[in-house]
Amino acid sequence: MAVLERPRDHTEAPPRAGRDHTWWWTVGTGAALVVLLVVHMIANHFVVDQVGGLRTYHQVLEYIGHPVILVIEGLLLTTVTIHAMLGVRSVLRDVDMGPRARRRVDIGLWVLGSATVAYGLGLLLTLASRA
Repeated sequence: MAVLERPRDHTEAPPRAGRDHTWWWTVGTGAALVVLLVVHMIANHFVVDQVGGLRTYHQVLEYIGHPVILVIEGLLLTTVTIHAMLGVRSVLRDVDMGPRARRRVDIGLWVLGSATVAYGLGLLLTLASRA
């Protein structure tokens, strides 16, 4: 005999309604990405002395050594990572897993995102120190 589930009442609020602001974070990081990517593309590929819009290694070091550029590239790295982790979280939450699994996914994505940003910032700072 099959067990029938009660039809879901779509007027009920989701369990975390009002406390989960990830949608706003996703929109905010998406908007920031548009701005940061335009700045990145212009600075990296259109304001270059070389033909073809590519920098040599020494030009990259000089470029990254500028404090404003270092901050912009660090913001781009952080924003891309946050936006990506929120996207992965959203896709995984569509699986409709239990609260314990959701918590594990959240922790795993925090760890992965933090490690990604730490590694990337470490590389940026290493390049900047060689300028």
